[in-house]
Amino acid sequence: MNPKPTKGVSAIAYLVLVVALVLAACTAFAQDPPPADATPAPPTESTEAGTPSDSDSDAGPGEGGTIGPAAPPPSATSAAEAQAWVTGAELSSGLSPLPNNGALPLKWLPPGAFEQDRGPSAAVYPPQKLTLRFNHKFHVEQQKMQCKTCHAGATTSESVADRLTPKGTACDACHGTTHDDLNRVTPGSEASGKCNFCHLGYKEGDGNLVAKFDIPRPNMVFNHQKHAVRNINCQQCHGDVQELELATRDQMPRMRGCFGCHQHPDAAARGEAKAACETCHVKGGAKEGGRIKTAFPSGEMQPPRWLHNSQHTPDFVQRHKYVAANDSQFCANCHKEEFCTACHDGRVRPRNIHPNDYLNMHAVEGRLATQKCTSCHREQSFCLGCHQRVGVSMSGPVKDSGRFHPPKSEWSDPPRRPGHHSFEANRNLNACVSCHIERDCVICHGGKGIGGGFNPHSGSFVGGCATQFKRNPRPCYVCHDPGAAVLQRCK
Repeated sequence: MNPKPTKGVSAIAYLVLVVALVLAACTAFAQDPPPADATPAPPTESTEAGTPSDSDSDAGPGEGGTIGPAAPPPSATSAAEAQAWVTGAELSSGLSPLPNNGALPLKWLPPGAFEQDRGPSAAVYPPQKLTLRFNHKFHVEQQKMQCKTCHAGATTSESVADRLTPKGTACDACHGTTHDDLNRVTPGSEASGKCNFCHLGYKEGDGNLVAKFDIPRPNMVFNHQKHAVRNINCQQCHGDVQELELATRDQMPRMRGCFGCHQHPDAAARGEAKAACETCHVKGGAKEGGRIKTAFPSGEMQPPRWLHNSQHTPDFVQRHKYVAANDSQFCANCHKEEFCTACHDGRVRPRNIHPNDYLNMHAVEGRLATQKCTSCHREQSFCLGCHQRVGVSMSGPVKDSGRFHPPKSEWSDPPRRPGHHSFEANRNLNACVSCHIERDCVICHGGKGIGGGFNPHSGSFVGGCATQFKRNPRPCYVCHDPGAAVLQRCK
C-alpha cells in the first residue's frame, strides 16, 4: 500500500499550481496586441506639469536621462504610417522638365541648341530610362544645394564610364531613408521618405524591388576633370538645369556648343581644346581603318547640317561633291577611300544619282565627259541597247544617224578639221562606244581587203605595236588574220 500523503506536502503542491496559473495569465495578457481602435490615455496632471516619471527619476545624469515633459506614446495610426512603404500624398512635380510638361525655353537648353532642336544624337547619347521623380529647382533654390552636392564625382571623373548620378545613400540624410544595403532598404517615417515618393510605379508590397534607372554610357570620349579645373561650370555644357524639375536627355551637351571652345579662332583662347574629331569621338578598330566609329547599337552617327552643310539627307548624294571638293579630309574622318571608290568605280550603283529629267540632259553631259558614265554603266550593254531602240545608233533597226552627228562633210570627209570624228574619238571614245559596235569602225578602218582602207594607225605606230600586241592582241585580230605577215613585226 502507498503511504498516505501528509497535509504539508499537499499545501505546497496547491501553491505551485496557483503560481503557475498566475504566470501563464500574465504572459497571455502581455502578448495580446492592443485593439486597432485603442487610443492613448490622456496625460496626467503630473505629466502636464512637467513632473518627471519614474523612469526619468531613475536615470542619473551620466546615463542619458532627460528631465522634462515625457513624450506622449505613439498612436496606432502614426505607428502604421511609420512602417508603410508608400505615401498617399499627391505627387505631381519632378515628372517632366517643367510643370505639366510645358515647353522648355531655348535659353535653358545647353549651348549650341537651336529652334526646332531635336535633342542630342541618339548614337552618341543612347535613350535613357528615368524611373525617378526629382525636382532640381526645388533642391537648388529652396534647399540651397549645389550640383556637386549630389554629383560629387563630376569634378574628378576622367571617363564617360564613371557613374555620376548620386547613389541612394546621398538621399538618406534628408529623406530619413536607409540605402546602405539595397536588399534591405528602410523607408523614412515621413511622406518624403516613402519609396513611391521618388520611385515611379512603386506599390505597397513591392519590397526592395523598384523600376530600373538606366543612363547608358555615352559613345564618346570626355573628361569632366579637365573641364572642371578650367572653371567650365555645369551650365556651359548642360544648360540651366537649376531652372528645371526633371533633367532629361535633352540637357546633354550639343556638339555645336562644344565648338565654342574647340574651334575658337584664337589659339590662345582655345588653349588645349583640340578640334580633331578623335578628341571627343570614339575611334574605330580595324574594320573602320582607325577612323571615327559611326555605327552603334543605339543608332548611326551622322554629321549635322550646320557642319559644312554635310547632313546626310536624301539630297546629299548630289551635294556631297561640293563638301568633298572643299575638304576631302573632313570626309576621311569617317569614310575610308574604298567607301568612295566603291560607288565611283561602279561596284555600288545608286539608283537616285540622276535627276528626273536626266534622260533629256544626259547627251550633253555625255559628250562633255563631265562625269565618268562608265563608273556605273557599260556602254555596250546599257547605253547601246537604248540608243539602238531610239535610232541614234548606226547598227540599230532604225536608220537615223543624222539625228546625232554633224553633216558628213564635217564629220567624216577629208580633210580633217575641228569637229571631225577622229578628234572626237580621241577626246572621248566612250561616247562613240555608247552607240557604235566594233564592226561599225571596221567598215572604214579595216586592213587590206577589209573595209575602206583608212589606216587607223599613225606613222610611229610600228615602234610601239609590240607592247600593245603583247598586252592585248584581240583588237589586232579584228582587222588582221592571226597569221598575217604584217603582224610579225609586232610579235
